Amino acid sequence: MVKNSFISVISQKENEENRGSVEFQVFSFTTKIRRLTSHLELHKKDSSSQRGLRKILGKRQRLLAYLSKRNRGRYKELIGELDIREIKTH
Repeated sequence: MVKNSFISVISQKENEENRGSVEFQVFSFTTKIRRLTSHLELHKKDSSSQRGLRKILGKRQRLLAYLSKRNRGRYKELIGELDIREIKTH
């Protein structure tokens, strides 16, 4: 993973505070996505994992769209810290 220091900091901080926040949910989906991506590099024909990855990607995309509508500053900060691309809004 690219941002190990940030991941350890946010996981310790959020475990004590608010696990239901949008930022923590996006963070947990991002870690799952990275783990599944590395799994699928080895097991290319694992269709159930591919389906799970697509579902998690959709959930993360919806959460990021919500966050970008509500608070653009927090959204920009989060995608910068997690090193993910900006979503395309309609």
